[in-house]
Amino acid sequence: MAMCATLAIMSIGHDETTTPVDPTMNRPELILVRHGETEWSKTRHHTGRTDIPLTEHGREQARRLSSAIATFPIVHVFASPLQRAWETAQLMGLDPTADDDLLEWDYGDYEGRTTNDIRQKIPGWSVWTHPIIGGESIDEVGARCDGLITKMLALTGTIALVAHAHILRVLGARWIEAPCVEGQRLALDTTTISLLGWERENRVIRRWNDPVGWEYGATS
Repeated sequence: MAMCATLAIMSIGHDETTTPVDPTMNRPELILVRHGETEWSKTRHHTGRTDIPLTEHGREQARRLSSAIATFPIVHVFASPLQRAWETAQLMGLDPTADDDLLEWDYGDYEGRTTNDIRQKIPGWSVWTHPIIGGESIDEVGARCDGLITKMLALTGTIALVAHAHILRVLGARWIEAPCVEGQRLALDTTTISLLGWERENRVIRRWNDPVGWEYGATS
């Protein structure tokens, strides 16, 4: 499993006349958006690097997200270059920069297949627990997410990331310094919004897998 990075927190000295410094000040928060529906997401086929477009329903889902996204003070936008994520970002009214670290997990020989189909020959198979023949290992996906987090920590403000289910689930796990496999507990539907942020010096998940209908700041 990808090793958890250690967060180094600087100690800031102060005297009676110094206002305490909020340790989370200027730290980035990440808005994660999974792309809209595709024909393969609808039928639960593993869709890694195959560049499948949104369905018309998926496009409508993305448009409905635009009002919720508009409530966030977004200063940076990054998206997977695959069209299902890229178009979702554009339909939400965002102007993304492509980042290959947001590409979906490379499923290798399992691309385009469902879990139920694969389990006919490999009982109990899961992308989370079994070797991915011809594709990326879970550690390789975790390393991509760790690199992405490092890049995001160098920025400030609210950052939107528009991508795919499994890569965002691993990213959520790694944000809280959990093993990559714990992403299996972070179910993520199409066109939902998740918020990764801070509680004091700790990286936390503020919201997860939320549908349209909530606004920035409503984190209870």
